[in-house]
Amino acid sequence: MEFESNYEIAPTADFIHTNNFTRVALQFPDELLKDSVRVVSALRAKLRSLRKPSADLTDDVPEVSLFVMADTAYGSCCVDEVGASHVDADCVVHYGHTCLSPTTTLPAFFVFGKAPISVPDCVNNLSHYALENRRRVLVLFGLDYAHSIQHIKEEFVQACGVGFKPEVQYANVMCSVMNPSKDRKLSNELPGPAGSLTDDTSFGTTSSVTYSIGGLVWKVPEGRKMEDYLLFWIGSNNSAFANIVLTYNGCEIVRYDASECSMVTDLSQQRRILKRRYYLMEKAKDANIVGILVGTLGVAGYLSMIHQMKELITGAGKKVYTLVMGRPNPAKLANFPECDVFIYVSCAQTALLDSKEYLAPVITPFEAMIAFNRGCEWTGAYVMEFRDLVSSSPVDIRIQSEEARFSFIQGGYVEDFHLQGNGTEEDKEGALALANATEKALQLRDNPSSVVKGTAKSGAEFLATRSYQGLDIHYETSFPEPYFMGRSGRAAGYKDEKNGEEKL
Repeated sequence: MEFESNYEIAPTADFIHTNNFTRVALQFPDELLKDSVRVVSALRAKLRSLRKPSADLTDDVPEVSLFVMADTAYGSCCVDEVGASHVDADCVVHYGHTCLSPTTTLPAFFVFGKAPISVPDCVNNLSHYALENRRRVLVLFGLDYAHSIQHIKEEFVQACGVGFKPEVQYANVMCSVMNPSKDRKLSNELPGPAGSLTDDTSFGTTSSVTYSIGGLVWKVPEGRKMEDYLLFWIGSNNSAFANIVLTYNGCEIVRYDASECSMVTDLSQQRRILKRRYYLMEKAKDANIVGILVGTLGVAGYLSMIHQMKELITGAGKKVYTLVMGRPNPAKLANFPECDVFIYVSCAQTALLDSKEYLAPVITPFEAMIAFNRGCEWTGAYVMEFRDLVSSSPVDIRIQSEEARFSFIQGGYVEDFHLQGNGTEEDKEGALALANATEKALQLRDNPSSVVKGTAKSGAEFLATRSYQGLDIHYETSFPEPYFMGRSGRAAGYKDEKNGEEKL
């Protein structure tokens, strides 16, 4: 029964049966793949028991086909709609850690799992920090601990007694069932909380502002800011927590590690990430060739974000290429040495890549907007969700100044704006622009004495400046190289070698 409760077999089967789905894709992360066979067996048994009453009425009830998906092309936290479409699935059941990014074509049912936690120890640490700081506390948590929040809330009320009661607010889980987004460009609608898991009505009918991040949603009354709250995170130090630290870097944050039953208050290592990201933004300003990495094919609004990035980069006078390669790694990106920087368009929890191992920086769309918008300064605020950028920060195509700017990386003034032709309609066409650049590169190759001045502005120009350009035919001489006869025989003894008997 514990296994069925952890994987929510009954609610999953009810979701499939109620919506009359006949082809269901079950998406497992690598760490849960070992339980996939038991999950499929339990689901089939439960679905058969649900089909028996309806089978008495009609014999046309189809059998439900279950497909296990593993090794997703992108982050396992996102719904793999591309993989599900290969089996023509009607819906996806997602198991394990998730970012709850909206889907575009298929409905999804999320099973977060139930991680073990010591509720009394967690309540003890929560009450200690709430009473010690005398501040408003906002409790955020990993989705695998959502099952215990109601128990924590009840025990916390009992622990406070009749004395001073600190103001503690709990976030809600955004949803456990997600339907395809109607507006694929924005899709910023917030579904209602999953049941009344952590419903908090202490503010009554007071007008409030809604916040959401990583599948959690909460309301803050007007007149208050997030900086007024002490953020109490329940969970591990994973990508969801890094998202919290970067987004609300102005708040005081503590973390309760449920697996170790300990408090972590030193977040200096996580906050150093902001310094690293600022360095990458400054480095991206000196880039001439930019590659856009498509990190998702299922999150709603990703196409709009890619088009917005293209307009931004082109308006800054830089060359842009779009690359689709699944999960990026240093070896894959090393095949594109002409790109000075990469922009990774993905969900918020997979957007940050440790680019120390990469030959070129890998930045987020938010960092690209700061780097490629002349005169735009970073105020310290950080946005991880690219859907928030699509809705709140439309690209402002302005006439870029041709004045030199100071580069902190090169330590001097640089001119980074170059006109892309004469502004004619023909030059604005991407195919024609690439053809012109290729023709220019071929002209450079025909004249070996010519030298390319400055840095390359396209992949074709970059290829022309390389000393090794692959196995190409050299046109300097019209005569072929002389050939000679190679060895014949076997590796044990070629014909031009002495055999083993003669050696003895």
